[in-house]
Order: sequence, then C-alpha cells, then structure tokens
Amino acid sequence: MTDKRVPAGQRGRGASPTEADGTGTAETEAGGTGAGGTEVASTATESVPPAPGTRRPGGRTARTRAAVRDAVLTGLADHGYPGLTVEYVADHSGVHKTTLYRRWGGLEGLVADALDMAGEDSWVPPDTGSLEGDLRELAREVVDSFSDSSAASAPTAFVAAAFQSERAAQALHAFYAERFTRCTAVVARAVERGEADTDIDAAALVRAVSAPLLLRVFITREPIDSALADQSAAAALAATRAGAYNRR
Repeated sequence: MTDKRVPAGQRGRGASPTEADGTGTAETEAGGTGAGGTEVASTATESVPPAPGTRRPGGRTARTRAAVRDAVLTGLADHGYPGLTVEYVADHSGVHKTTLYRRWGGLEGLVADALDMAGEDSWVPPDTGSLEGDLRELAREVVDSFSDSSAASAPTAFVAAAFQSERAAQALHAFYAERFTRCTAVVARAVERGEADTDIDAAALVRAVSAPLLLRVFITREPIDSALADQSAAAALAATRAGAYNRR
C-alpha cells in the first residue's frame, strides 16, 4: 500500500530541470537558474502548486517538479526532516531557492508536494483471485517497503515530518486515505465472491492488515518479515469471517 517510489528515495543528485529538459539551456519557466548559477527571470506566471490530489501540467514544469521531488526524497532519506533545508533542495535539484520559496512556500510545502506526487502513481492493489491472497500480498508489500533500512528511510522520514509539520501531516493523511480508497477494490471483489458480508467496513479491514506491521516499524522498532505479513493477513481474514468489521 506504500508507494514504491517513496521508499526508493531516488538516491543521489536529482536531475536538474535543464538536464531533464535535454535542451542544454537554463530553466526559465519556473524562474530557475542560469548557466552561471544566478537566477534568471521567470517567463511564466509563478503559482503555488495546486492542493494535494490535483494533477499538474506536463512538460518542463513537470520535470522541474520531479527534480525537486527527487531532491526532497534524497534529503529526507539522508538527513531526515530536521536536517532537510531549502538550500539542500536547491543544491540537489538545480532550482534556485528563491523559486522554491515562491512556488512551494518553504520546506513544509516541498515535503507536502513530494508526498502528493507519490500518490499520483498508477499503483493498484493485488488481484490474486481470493481475499486471502489479496490480503497476504498487501501485507507483504508493507514488508517490502519497510524491512530494508535504506528503502524505509524516506517513508519513515515522512512519518516523522508529520509529527513536526501540520502541512506534512495533512499530506500524509491524504496519501494514505487515497491508498486505502484504492484498496477497497479488494474488498468489493471479496463481497462479489461471497467471501465477505455486504455490510463490511472495507477501510477497517484494509487498515487491519497493515496495522500490526506498522506498529512494529514505528512504535516497538522491531523487524518485520514475510512470516509476520502472512500472520497479519491471516488475522484480518479470520476477523472478517467472524464479522468483526461489519457495520452493525
């Protein structure tokens, strides 16, 4: 249920807008930097990125945003939220810090937009043909995202940021709410197959699959593996069959 791009962190220096564009010219659409490192005048109207959940235009603007996102993820993975700065994002994205402040408003806006981009992917929940198989695969995806320390560094930093920034907290909530909404398809198929009651609370079931694993990751700081993923899925399945998640 987590975005594979977020854990990856896009390690290393993000591509600059000029590099991404492949033109060899300075980024000017977003008021970027010239060849000499000085800010050039903007040739397009600057605006704060739309609210989370909305789509952005493509082209150079999208490449600029992607370069900034990559820098944010790398910074979170390497230094965590407390160590991330606008200057770091500017140095690693090739976008002048003045532009970053003008378009994103500061560090909170940069982190929130990086999370928003993570929710704009094409990820879909598994479809194994059974509720048991789907729940197991969902749980194993959580393990895949958090069991490796290097892969888990960026999403862990996002969670930490949510405790320090209200805007980051809102973005994290929106990200997982959207993920859980996609996962309701798993429950809908289970209802069609007769594996779950029609009045089941799909969101409660989906949350129950990942909750024991995330408890270990963020609260007790214990390792997780595929055996624990299978155990979590089995417990959620047993509770489903017992009607524990039915709206009554």
